[in-house]
Amino acid sequence: MGKRKASDIAGNPNQDLCDFLMELANYERNVSKNIYKYNAYRKAAGTLSSLPERVKSGDEAKKLQGIGEKIAKKIDEFLSTGKLQKLEDINKDESNIAINLLTRVSGIGPAKAKELVDAGIKTLQNLKKHQDKLNHHQKIGLKYFEDFEKRIPREEIELIEKIMKEAIADLDKEYIVTICGSYRRGKEDSGDIDVLLTHPTYTSKEKESKKKTAALKKVVDCLEKKQLIVDTISLGPTKFMGVCQVPNEKSKPFRRLDIRLIPHDQYYCGVLYFTGSDLFNKNMRVHALEKNYTLNEYTLKPLTPEGIPGEAEKIMSEEDIFRILDLPYKEPKDRNV
Repeated sequence: MGKRKASDIAGNPNQDLCDFLMELANYERNVSKNIYKYNAYRKAAGTLSSLPERVKSGDEAKKLQGIGEKIAKKIDEFLSTGKLQKLEDINKDESNIAINLLTRVSGIGPAKAKELVDAGIKTLQNLKKHQDKLNHHQKIGLKYFEDFEKRIPREEIELIEKIMKEAIADLDKEYIVTICGSYRRGKEDSGDIDVLLTHPTYTSKEKESKKKTAALKKVVDCLEKKQLIVDTISLGPTKFMGVCQVPNEKSKPFRRLDIRLIPHDQYYCGVLYFTGSDLFNKNMRVHALEKNYTLNEYTLKPLTPEGIPGEAEKIMSEEDIFRILDLPYKEPKDRNV
């Protein structure tokens, strides 16, 4: 799902606050390896990014979901001085800067970035000279680094969607194709393209019987022939990771593309999950538990009084999930929590 900012909303009056919180979040994830703090900063940035007006003080921010005493203090410091001492200190440290830079390369996580920095590799130029230290995914991330950093405008994803759906329908009209993520939530741009694919004849029973389907490979081959898919990071029986480009338009950037093949009976739980947002999903899961259900990216199952999941509910649409959980249906555009 890419390395995206929580503050990707155009005209966000708290953009600068969201940016510093996301910088702190990335520092906690990449350098301190503190996922708890990483999530806390991200959640605070997400909350601020959805506000229609500017936050005036830490006290005002503290009334909002996910903003406690410590983050409120940082907001006060930033509002009164225009900067944050903690970030200033972090950004003075050369290896912190280098680790944060290298983790922006697709495929390089915090541990790998630290290993590279410890080996004296602190710039992308330097990394290009030491590609023997990289695996296939990381090499592709480095090759397309500049393009992968660019946001993808909505119109471009619409064009890719049209080409993809037409090509896949030529293979078999019964395929269902959905582009999820922030695109489905109506955002003006996205960090990557996340596609879910299913077919009525492909169910979880088949998946469990280890009947390895060649369906995904067929689809990928067909999109390569159309010159939409231009590079492959990995291709397994149910997940493709790679690179796409609008065909015959060499001026268009290369984009990160993931395609997941999902069993038909689990498809709409998958669509809900991969549409997001992260916080919306979290709230849905909490609500499901309150109703004695367990919800994940595969299934919605009732819980017995002992808390053991039962048989999966039959889900034929996202609406089914909301209905079973006794929630009013929310359009994807209203899930930008």
